[in-house]
Amino acid sequence: MKTISDLNAIKAKVIDKIYPKNPGEKRIVIGLATCGISAGAQPVYDEIVKAVKELGLDGVSVVATGCVGICQYEPIVEVFESGGKRVTYVSMTPEKARRVVQEHIAGGVPVLEYTVANTKL
Repeated sequence: MKTISDLNAIKAKVIDKIYPKNPGEKRIVIGLATCGISAGAQPVYDEIVKAVKELGLDGVSVVATGCVGICQYEPIVEVFESGGKRVTYVSMTPEKARRVVQEHIAGGVPVLEYTVANTKL
């Protein structure tokens, strides 16, 4: 059985891999498991990659992942920033994704109306 210190060490390793280390860097993660794909996550992913490239955003990585765990709100996009900040966007479309890249990723202001915090679970 794992001890609390074992679990804390595992947590620290995961956080170290997920969150960017340098201020200003962002990691965008899009759920592309079967649930995400069937809900339209691939066009969302493609639009985010395109928008990041068009805006010339350095220090931004775009990554596909498996199931995020709240399938009824797919497509899901999570933005991880240094310092442990995370914003989870739900029910995304390519148009919403472009706005998130423009306003949140490039501009630094999360688009709160698309977040899980503003969704009735």
